[in-house]
Amino acid sequence: MVVKDRSYDREAVRRVLDRAGADGRSSLTAPEGRLVVEAYGIATPGEGLATSADEAVALAEQIGLPVVLKIVSPDILHKTEAGGVLVGLRTGAEVAAGFDTIIANATAYKADAKIIGVQVQQQLDVGHEVIVGTVTDRTFGKVVAFGLGGVLVEVLKDVTFRLAPTDTKTALSMIDGIASAEILRGVRGAEPANQEALADLIVRLSDLVTDFPELAEVDLNPVLATSTGATAVDVRILVDPAAAQQPEQFTTEEILASMSRIMRPASIAVIGASAEAGKIGNSVMKNLVNGGYQGEIYPINPKATEILDRKAFRSIADVPGPVDVAVFAIPAKFVPAALEEVGVKGVAGAILIPSGFGETGNHELQEEVVAIARRHGVRILGPNIYGYYYTPENLSATFCTPYDVKGGVALSSQSGGIGMAILGFSRSARMGVSSIVGVGNKADIDEDDLLTFFESDPNTQLIAMHLEDLKDGRSFARTAKRVSAKKPVIVLKAGRTDQGAKAASSHTGALAGNDKVYDDILRQSGVIRAPGLNDLLEYARGIPLLPTPQGENVVIITGAGGSGVLLSDACVDNKLSLMEIPPDLDEAFRAFIPPFGAAGNPVDITGGEPPSTYRNTIALGLSDPRIHSLILGYWHTIVTPPMVFAELVVDVVAEFRAKGIHKPVVASLAGDVEVEQASEHLYRHGIVAYPYTTEKPVAVLGAKYRWARAAGLLGGAQPSR
Repeated sequence: MVVKDRSYDREAVRRVLDRAGADGRSSLTAPEGRLVVEAYGIATPGEGLATSADEAVALAEQIGLPVVLKIVSPDILHKTEAGGVLVGLRTGAEVAAGFDTIIANATAYKADAKIIGVQVQQQLDVGHEVIVGTVTDRTFGKVVAFGLGGVLVEVLKDVTFRLAPTDTKTALSMIDGIASAEILRGVRGAEPANQEALADLIVRLSDLVTDFPELAEVDLNPVLATSTGATAVDVRILVDPAAAQQPEQFTTEEILASMSRIMRPASIAVIGASAEAGKIGNSVMKNLVNGGYQGEIYPINPKATEILDRKAFRSIADVPGPVDVAVFAIPAKFVPAALEEVGVKGVAGAILIPSGFGETGNHELQEEVVAIARRHGVRILGPNIYGYYYTPENLSATFCTPYDVKGGVALSSQSGGIGMAILGFSRSARMGVSSIVGVGNKADIDEDDLLTFFESDPNTQLIAMHLEDLKDGRSFARTAKRVSAKKPVIVLKAGRTDQGAKAASSHTGALAGNDKVYDDILRQSGVIRAPGLNDLLEYARGIPLLPTPQGENVVIITGAGGSGVLLSDACVDNKLSLMEIPPDLDEAFRAFIPPFGAAGNPVDITGGEPPSTYRNTIALGLSDPRIHSLILGYWHTIVTPPMVFAELVVDVVAEFRAKGIHKPVVASLAGDVEVEQASEHLYRHGIVAYPYTTEKPVAVLGAKYRWARAAGLLGGAQPSR
């Protein structure tokens, strides 16, 4: 690939922005926009500014007919809506009449609009219309968009997003990532777009908004892409100094220093501890004590001398030793004064259980406690949360019930109700967890902090998060990309409905108002996105059990043809690749199945076969190195009852694991109620299995594959987990 010259004229851009700022304008005129993008090497059509009909005719003849006329006014952003665009003007007379028409239309559209003139632009008729734009997303900051462009861009919404700045490889992935990518490659004899030129334009635009973050939105729509280059036909730029603001960030070292003390505290104070049953301060104390936490527990209550056989203190200042964590179980209005004392004490983390802050509209109180915490170097978890668990320390700092099934899954939720669902599922499924954390209002500690801690936590192998928003999506994406290369990160993002109908000043702004931004950027960060709560929990439960696949070849072995069809559909839905069975492997499978069965893929052994048929075909699937994963479809029969099937699958998988052969195996069981016990038996022995569904086991396998692909683990010699 040719290396492009990217020496930019930043001074030219600065002059334009300074002039717009001096005028108090929030948008650039079309000629100004052209100057800005040309300073970054982005091609535009030949054009000029006319202030009279005669000037328009002269420019048109100089540029070359036909031409396009566009109104130039800082007060008219949507030129087409104002009747401010005329195309295909082929004679001087048409240009002169068009000039007068555009001025009249603009005046009728907005009588007080400041009209600078009319842009006379070379008309380009050849090429694919695409949109390249940037927007300052409230979650992710500077985001670059690419998709099919033109007047239908907001209808088609065939667009993809990435964080700015981007590089050529990422830009090419954007071009290839839209649904209509095949059109740009040239179909039915059409000229293909030059993808290298388009990628170069995307990179240049992302560099522009990175260098000048006050550029709030930039629309290049349409960009005409031909086999030789890419030209930005229309340029729309919005300016906002606030778009350059950056959220406050902590370094990785600072996060780990605080989070390590919070998750592994040597001592905990309960502010508002109570001896009265039914009080939150009493529940927190009981859970800390009954949960088996071995550190020091200090009840803080000015009216008590002893709580749960522990000496109570009037204030945390009276506690004789250091304190790592303070759990607040007092009304919101008393939190600031108590937090001051906590800060003076040198506490690392304040766990704010009480509500009554930002979630009720009391943002001033929430901002006050954050300011106090910042002043003393205290990190806040919450407010408005159920608390948190960290099972390696037997720590249940919560008013919910203790949880003691230890394992490698860390879960977090922004909602208390979802947190209780996570707790209930974990208990019901006996899913081992390392941690369950409520983040609530996220006044301070958020998912980025949790990811940073769990990344280095040897007790955590997978992180699953429910979230409604992200405070700093850019930082989260950066951290998630690093973490997901080592450990799966699963996210359930609530609020997936389209917000694109909101008023927006640009096409890119409108397109970026929907869930697609989250979807694209989380995927680029290697995050596994769960479509629903149960999916989040089932992925968290099942993914750690599945060995990392060594390749894409998936084989279905089923005792029922109907299940085989549904399992095949599920594979397509989850982007799994059904292996094309080579002749020798086909012959090997046929040696174990009846003549009326079917090899190929799915391998249909039919329903009346004995346990040996299941055993032999599964063993063949595990032994052949060309097969990378197995999906089993079981049908309840008296010849091979459910528990017989489950036990033989466990035996044969264990046999191959003992030989060092680790492949993902998932199972779908159809039958009477006995298949429930059989599925539980399989799950207890590390085989993801579900009764009454063909979709769930394949979805869990698909999630494992999505992580393995993003982490670059497919095809190489990787660890089995």
